[in-house]
Amino acid sequence: MGLFDRIKAGLQKTRAVFSGRMDELVESYKNLDDEFFEDLTDVLIMADVGMKTTELAVNRLREKCKAENIGTPEKAREALKEILVDIMRTEPMRLESPMVLLIIGVNGVGKTTTIGKLATRFKTVGRRVIICAADTFRAAAAEQLTVWAQRADVPIIKQKEGADPAAVVFDGIQAARGRHADILIVDTAGRLHNKAHLMEELKKISRVAEREYPEAKVKALLVIDATTGQNGLQQAMLFKEVANIEGIVLTKLDGTAKGGIAVAIRHELGLPVYYIGFGEQLDDLQPFDAREFVDAIFG
Repeated sequence: MGLFDRIKAGLQKTRAVFSGRMDELVESYKNLDDEFFEDLTDVLIMADVGMKTTELAVNRLREKCKAENIGTPEKAREALKEILVDIMRTEPMRLESPMVLLIIGVNGVGKTTTIGKLATRFKTVGRRVIICAADTFRAAAAEQLTVWAQRADVPIIKQKEGADPAAVVFDGIQAARGRHADILIVDTAGRLHNKAHLMEELKKISRVAEREYPEAKVKALLVIDATTGQNGLQQAMLFKEVANIEGIVLTKLDGTAKGGIAVAIRHELGLPVYYIGFGEQLDDLQPFDAREFVDAIFG
């Protein structure tokens, strides 16, 4: 299966609902009147594009249709695709060397799985990778991460449950430097209910990385579970307050019909979606491409 076909398969639930509603909309109207744009607004909101982003997209579409004399729903649909691509377009994530990559997000969003998949992807393009198990609070977190490290065939640095996360990161940095690793991927705790503590913890980890590994670029990726829809967007806004987030990994897209959340994240947070995930296989994580994503959800 080719890359686009895999993305298309992963977005099957979103496409089935969104594309079906778009087809109904296009078939129901001959002209682009106010009712058409109102119904289009409903379709986008039901796909979890979000109110703010939907208003932006629909207003841009109105202007484009007027400026370019677009008069049919079929042509308006094609114009909408271009607008959504434009809203979501982003450069791929730069893989720098050396780099410390903090993986953050609430428990249950798929951080552990994402780390295993990222390690595999980075290895595939020739990077030397080490995983660091710095979520020392969640029971069995290090054990679960060890399974994924073994699957990805990369070393893992860990300590006992309850250890100081910054101390584990310190050990990870020593290992990364000693083994000439390109990328140190760091798992972090996801206890968002204690925001002050989490903020302090992430700051401490960042300080250790910057002090002990000054030659490395420190970046943070936020993992969001697509099945949580707008709740995921709210989580992201809270994490953005406590961490300097570089970009987003959007997981579990195969389990939701609300893949439009990717559009909302890009517009409302101003953060690029770097990777999208679907499935449990090591290669079920793909770089995000706005054009492929839009083509896949429109069918």
